[in-house]
Amino acid sequence: MKASVIVPCYNQAKYLPMTLDSIWFQDFPEVEIIAVDDGSPDDTAQVLDAYRQAVETETASFAAHLDELSGEILRTRHPRYPQAGRELRVISHGKNRGLSAALNTGFAAATGDLVTFIAADDLLLPNMLDELSGLLARTGADFAYADMHIVDDAGRILRRFSLPDYSFEACFCHWYLCGICKLYRRELHERHGWFREDLTVQDHEMYLRFAMNGARFVHSPKALANARIHAGERLRDNHSSDNKARLYRESADLVRLARRHYSALLAAGVRQ
Repeated sequence: MKASVIVPCYNQAKYLPMTLDSIWFQDFPEVEIIAVDDGSPDDTAQVLDAYRQAVETETASFAAHLDELSGEILRTRHPRYPQAGRELRVISHGKNRGLSAALNTGFAAATGDLVTFIAADDLLLPNMLDELSGLLARTGADFAYADMHIVDDAGRILRRFSLPDYSFEACFCHWYLCGICKLYRRELHERHGWFREDLTVQDHEMYLRFAMNGARFVHSPKALANARIHAGERLRDNHSSDNKARLYRESADLVRLARRHYSALLAAGVRQ
C-alpha cells in the first residue's frame, strides 16, 4: 500500500525541510512525496534541490561497538534518510497559479492508493499515515481524519484541536471540522473530481462534495499533526488578511449548502 502526500509550496522555504522530514520519516512502508512549487518568490526551489541532494548523499552515524583491545569506540555509518519505499518528486509551476491549482497538479500526479496533502509549514507526527491507513482498513471507510495540535512559529503547542466523531451534521453543518489532518482513498477524486480553482476554501468544498456523494468518513481521536499559526507573518496566501473575509464568506455558503442537503436527507428519512 502506497501513500502519496502532496506538499503545495508557496513562500514557505523556512519551514519546508521540517515538513518534508515529517513525511519522509513516517512509520509507513511506502510513501510518495510530491512537492509542487507554485512559483514561489523565495528560495523554495533551492531548498527543494538541497533537500533532494541531502536525501541522496548525506549520512549519519552512531556509537555501535567498543573495541576491547584498542579501547576505540567504533561507529556505524548509514544514510541519513531511509531509501527503501521513499520517493520525492518535485513539480514546478514556474509562476504562481494558486493553491487549488497546485493541489490539482499534485493529486493528478499521485500514484498512491491513499492520498493527502499538508501545508509546507505544517508537520505530520510520525505515526499519522500508519494510524489513519489502519483505521481505513479496519472500518472500510473512504476518508479518515484526526485531531491535531496548533503550534506557533517555534513549534510550541498552543492548544489541542479535538474534532468531533463523524456525522454529516457535526462535521459540515456547524462549520468545517474534519479536513486538516486526513488520509483518504485516491479513487474519491476519480469519482468526484478535483479542487475548484475559483475558491479559497477548496478543501472544504471538495470534502463536502465527497460527503454529499456518499463517501464514508471516520475519525481518530489521536493528535496526528501539528498545524502552524504564524504571528505577524503572511505566508499562507489563502489565509492572509486580504483573503480572510472571502474565506469566511465562502465557508459560510458551504455550511448553508450542507444544512440544505441535511434537511433534505431528514425529510426523506435518511441519516448521515
